[in-house]
Amino acid sequence: MNTTRKTHPTHSPSDERLRGELTELLPPPPVPEIEPEREQALRYAVLRDALAAGPAARRPRSSRAVPRFTWIAAPAAACALVAGVVVLAPAEAPAGPSGRSSAGQPTASDAGRLLSRAALAAASAPAPDARPQDFVYIRSLAAHAGRSAAGGVATLPPVRQREVWLSADGSRAGLLREAGSADSVLSPPSLPVYELDHPGASPRPSTLEAGAASVTNPTHAYVATLPTDPEVLLKLIREETRGDGADADQRAFRAIGTLLAETWAPPKVTSALYEAAARIPGVSVLPSAKDAAGREGVAVARTADGEQTQWIFDRATSVFLGERTVLVETTAAGKKGTVLGLSAVLAKGAAERAGERPGGSGA
Repeated sequence: MNTTRKTHPTHSPSDERLRGELTELLPPPPVPEIEPEREQALRYAVLRDALAAGPAARRPRSSRAVPRFTWIAAPAAACALVAGVVVLAPAEAPAGPSGRSSAGQPTASDAGRLLSRAALAAASAPAPDARPQDFVYIRSLAAHAGRSAAGGVATLPPVRQREVWLSADGSRAGLLREAGSADSVLSPPSLPVYELDHPGASPRPSTLEAGAASVTNPTHAYVATLPTDPEVLLKLIREETRGDGADADQRAFRAIGTLLAETWAPPKVTSALYEAAARIPGVSVLPSAKDAAGREGVAVARTADGEQTQWIFDRATSVFLGERTVLVETTAAGKKGTVLGLSAVLAKGAAERAGERPGGSGA
């Protein structure tokens, strides 16, 4: 009986050498990319674990006494680097609709990365040390455009320093001090606001009689109790900003911006505010923007009704610097590119009395 035997080809050393040379010419095998949903889940999981560890796990213990009053000039926070989490380098050009790098065509995914980076930085920032009987002190620069009674284009006045002392628990009168204006006593429960006497009039400093503490009427004590789950927090913000004009997403975006600039929230809350903002549709990245102090940084922005609201962050630390509002189309208020308002947060701290700066110095 004939038996067919299988034979295995043999390769000479020259064949093996040729195979190796051909292999070097071939491109490396593709590396599968992480799906956007999976990437977002990973970022949130890392952030959640970092927050759960608490500040003690992120800072070395020290036996030195820490002064009760904390002065934070543009609060410094180290930018966390976490393995497996992809963040947007501010110097990188944002990706276009096709996914390719294209300057001037920001995308929502870039905004999510930048806001997650800001959230990680906020998680390691110093916690507020204001007691219920104290005042939260915020020093900033600001300018808001106004129009004459006859209408016409909006005119942006010079930037002025603004200092505000807000009762931490909302039970005592606060104080608003602006360069060039008389001090305004903020009798509880009052808030510093700008009012328009009639359409086209210039905004004037005023106070608002407010009700119970809420997202639109925050006290330090209230902000400290906000949810730290981004989904739950965003839902609450949407509910408490109903009927405030603009679309629901823009109302939520503006409310979060006000909380970032005008309150001193605990690190976990600030971090959750950034993650909540990342879930708002239509938020994108601007490669460059300047705040009222002239500090240049990278910004996230959202546009509605011909106006673009920008949050500006420090490139190195991802710390919130300030805001800008710009016309993105020509209207009766001005030409495209007209700046309607800008601000810069310079310091936050706690003081025992209204009119007294952190550390006990008079103002």
